[in-house]
Amino acid sequence: MMQSSNEVFDRDSALAYLYERINYERTPSVTYRANEFKLDRMRELLARLGNPHDRLKIVHVAGTKGKGSTSTMIASVLSAAGYRTGLYTSPHLERLEERMMVDGVVCSSQELVELVALIRPAVDAMDAEGAGRGSRRIGPTFFEITTAMAMLYFARRGMDAVVLEVGLGGRLDSTNVCQPLVSVITSISFDHMKQLGNTLAAIAGEKAGIVKPGIPVVTGVTQDEPLTVIDRVARQNGCRLYRVGKDFDYSYEHPAVAQCEAMFDSSGAITRGIVHYREREAADIGATERRLENVSLGLLGRHQAANAAVALATLGLLQRMGWKIPEDAIRRGLANVRCPARIEVVQQHPTVVLDVAHNVASIEALVEVLNENFAASRRLLLFAASKDKDARGMLRRLLPHFDQVLFTRFVNNPRSADPEELAALARELAAEPDCGWRHDEANHIHVCPDPQAAWQQMSSLINPDDLVCVTGSFFFAAEMRPLVQQPLAAAPAIETAGSAA
Repeated sequence: MMQSSNEVFDRDSALAYLYERINYERTPSVTYRANEFKLDRMRELLARLGNPHDRLKIVHVAGTKGKGSTSTMIASVLSAAGYRTGLYTSPHLERLEERMMVDGVVCSSQELVELVALIRPAVDAMDAEGAGRGSRRIGPTFFEITTAMAMLYFARRGMDAVVLEVGLGGRLDSTNVCQPLVSVITSISFDHMKQLGNTLAAIAGEKAGIVKPGIPVVTGVTQDEPLTVIDRVARQNGCRLYRVGKDFDYSYEHPAVAQCEAMFDSSGAITRGIVHYREREAADIGATERRLENVSLGLLGRHQAANAAVALATLGLLQRMGWKIPEDAIRRGLANVRCPARIEVVQQHPTVVLDVAHNVASIEALVEVLNENFAASRRLLLFAASKDKDARGMLRRLLPHFDQVLFTRFVNNPRSADPEELAALARELAAEPDCGWRHDEANHIHVCPDPQAAWQQMSSLINPDDLVCVTGSFFFAAEMRPLVQQPLAAAPAIETAGSAA
């Protein structure tokens, strides 16, 4: 095992070391070529660390949307079942440590510093060897290093199980060096088209790159075009494919409300939706049909019920492999699952909903939840987006459901779109006959230069019976979350939050 560097780190210097690396999460235009995104470099880094990933029992989760929530659900249930469970997700909202969790507890700052000290000699050696040969070879990137840190962290902590969320794509993602127990593909929709392709089939091909020979695959994909690709890749690799609508299915009951206040019980907790799950008989592996009725889900929305079904199918596979996951652990794990900034209700009176939706499919899911679960006298939208995202498509779906819109930008990442351009786009959409939004731009469209100013202006616009939705980007949610949770004067400094989103 690699020995720690003699250099003394504190958290600030550890973060500075990480953030000075090549970081595609903060690059406005990200290429996706094999000379930059490749697994050889990741494998070499892990080999220098003693191949910690080889000691882990892994569930590997990819997908356009839902992969973070699904990963968290699987990990929550495994922890409830008594397994010491690691969870690696990206990006983080407020602190880098959030990417590595053990049984729902975030990695400590001290442990983060120790991990950087352990990994730095290997990274520096790879940098030096490349420079010594006069090579233009790219050294380990930010995401490769943080992924290797997670592998090392979980191995050192002696995890019984680890759930790994893919960062970008799948085929060339740094997590794809693992040999998992189960591979999961939650959904396929349009996002990261410059990197992954302009068709659902092309995107599915990249996501299906996580499929390993003989390893079972679970998918929540329903569209014919991407499903055909996933099925073909599974067959080529001799993998059993478990499909929603064929091998398992679900239904969802959302909380019926007449007032925003009805979303909360007497303790202030959100009323949960209910999932009914059915796993169909699979005679070829000796499984019998099972049902789980009235499963309480700690996350709002029909899309989260779909994610829960994929998680349940994955857990069912683990059960058939010999894992002891009793029904009460499944129910407790799903009822207690929490994912910050996934349709997170952060305030009441007025109701403030924070969500990381950043593509058309996730915006559609957000709008459905707002319409099903929230009543308000007015709705106000606070929106910022990355310049490489489909802002037109997102706003086309959002605008008809809001009375006023305030555009701003996130400040800790260069990928932020100009809020004036977003406002101009909203005015252009409002002029289209089929938009369904006819508000006078002078009274209903506002522009602010940054999150702090935007929240201050929003505070001057809202009434106690209103609903405010903050969305458009993971970066934006990261910067807004501390603002909307605390008094403005006491809002903490925001740490840069990287994202492949």
